[in-house]
Amino acid sequence: MHGRLYILFFIVLLCGAYLYAQDNDTIVTTATDSTVRKYTQDELDMRLMDFALSWLDTTECTATADTAGMPDSVYIARLSSLPYIIEMPYNTVVRNFIDMYVQRRPRQVARLLTLSGFYFPIFEEKLHQYGLPEELKFLPIIESGLNPTAYSPVGAAGLWQFMPRTAKNCGLEVNSLVDERLDPLKATDAACRFLRSLYAIYEDWNLVIAAYNCGPGNINKAIHRANGKRDFWDIWPYLPQETRSYVPIFVAANYALNFADEHNICMARLPYTLAADTILTNRRLHLMQVSEITDIPLTELRRLNPQYRMDVLPGGKPYALCLPADMTGAFIMHEDTIYRHRADSLLHSRREVIDLAQKTDADGLPLAGSYTYTVKKGDTLGGIAKKQKTTVQKIKKWNHLKSDMISIGQKLKMFR
Repeated sequence: MHGRLYILFFIVLLCGAYLYAQDNDTIVTTATDSTVRKYTQDELDMRLMDFALSWLDTTECTATADTAGMPDSVYIARLSSLPYIIEMPYNTVVRNFIDMYVQRRPRQVARLLTLSGFYFPIFEEKLHQYGLPEELKFLPIIESGLNPTAYSPVGAAGLWQFMPRTAKNCGLEVNSLVDERLDPLKATDAACRFLRSLYAIYEDWNLVIAAYNCGPGNINKAIHRANGKRDFWDIWPYLPQETRSYVPIFVAANYALNFADEHNICMARLPYTLAADTILTNRRLHLMQVSEITDIPLTELRRLNPQYRMDVLPGGKPYALCLPADMTGAFIMHEDTIYRHRADSLLHSRREVIDLAQKTDADGLPLAGSYTYTVKKGDTLGGIAKKQKTTVQKIKKWNHLKSDMISIGQKLKMFR
């Protein structure tokens, strides 16, 4: 039984720089307090935006203990107590991220605790299957905030934030009809295979985590510039800035969720159930057919099946249809009726468009009548939409725009 939970949540990768010195097994930063405060407050606030919390009831989930006076030894002891393979270093930057999570943003931790209760079992099953450390299940917290429909400004998508080409190389289907980066099960399987391949290259989990963020090419360059040294902290000065922060954030996320109860943070309450079942079908199907026969709202079906961009399961091979757990019986009972219902208008008359939509270029971008529009002086999204005979909403969706702001020279993907 697998369910899907989808909450709009915009993710921005954190960046920042700090100096460090090694003292036995503990890494201590020499960054100034003002620098640490600035990049934790400004950058992490972008990751944990309040608008994403409207669905939460967290009145009882308030961090009351002031962590300012907590000695470093407590943090070190707690991190050391975790039964982990991957090293969890401690430094001032890690501490500031921990404080940001558990003291300044307890409601976000409450949200992540709730979502982790659903997603972590999925991650753990796959990580165990591939023989990977279980603590890697925290990577999607950093990548997507456990939002399976998260899109980055550069086009990465899903819980594990795959780029289209990487997703296709990992066996995920990405085209105008289907984007399996948004499928938690398939994306997790692909991420585990990718992580396993990275470990085969570096044999060091901190390097693997860094490579997942910035790519093996950047890690190889950093190793070369560090005269062949292969320790994360040795190559740290040569990494992209956002990757320098990536391991500290990974450590802080591990701490925040493992020790939330020590900071009086409880799980948030959900407005709806997570229970869902998955049915496999190799027949072409439109979500509207399911909705109109079973009375499941189309919005709910879209929430559970965001990987189907045009609301169509293409058929020809098994595709997963996720339904509320209490409605799978209704689907099975009326299955033949569902497949026949409005098939001509929803599917048969659009067969050529649907078939073309499955074709993509080498980067995983759809070929179905796509072209590029370059923003000119005086252009607005409304004006462009009118000239191109489309809508502002579609342009924003195609280009993952969060607002109507555009700039001269900007390239916009368009579809006929």
